Amino acid sequence: MMRAWMLVFLWLLPMTVWAETQVNIVGLFQGKAIMAINGGKPRTLSAGEISPEGIRLIAASSDKAVIEVDGVKRELGMGQAIALPSKDAVAGGSSVTLYADSTGHHFIDGHINGASLRFLVDTGASAIVMNSGDARYAKIDYKRGTPVSVQTANGVANAYKVVINNVRLNGLVLTQVDGLIMEGGSPAVVLLGMSALNRVEMKRDGIALTLTKKY
Repeated sequence: MMRAWMLVFLWLLPMTVWAETQVNIVGLFQGKAIMAINGGKPRTLSAGEISPEGIRLIAASSDKAVIEVDGVKRELGMGQAIALPSKDAVAGGSSVTLYADSTGHHFIDGHINGASLRFLVDTGASAIVMNSGDARYAKIDYKRGTPVSVQTANGVANAYKVVINNVRLNGLVLTQVDGLIMEGGSPAVVLLGMSALNRVEMKRDGIALTLTKKY
């Protein structure tokens, strides 16, 4: 009987994990910041104010906001997002909401194989595209992939087709996603292309873009 209960415990253990609180900065003013938390409607916080989720705005200017969570301070610029660990929720969500920056682009901080990287939604990219340095950081042995030549704005470049094991954007997790690794330092951020976007439903509402997993 004890062994049976132990097996049940071990089966359940991976299901109880740390979730995250997502904070997106969508507006900045002197002494105030507009932020969207966990995909909710943007709300304005004044310096010293604390949100219901426990996020305190320390200071804000037209360039950045300084927030404090559990005694730890973080700085975020306009359009930036951060995922903060939270033990009060259970992971396993299947959607994430991004907010456009002043140029209309949707950025988000996420993970590839556990490595923290910055993503840009790019419907013009056929796959997840990343530079070779970021690939090594994410422990991708890209040279075991298929070598290809890719036409870029600067001419023909060498690249490798690979399969990325795990892509996580807060609660949205995709596995076995086609990727393209470019030799060198370009692109500067990871391009979230159609090999990932084809597997989600994209819904726009103003500056908000919600990605919901289909499979």
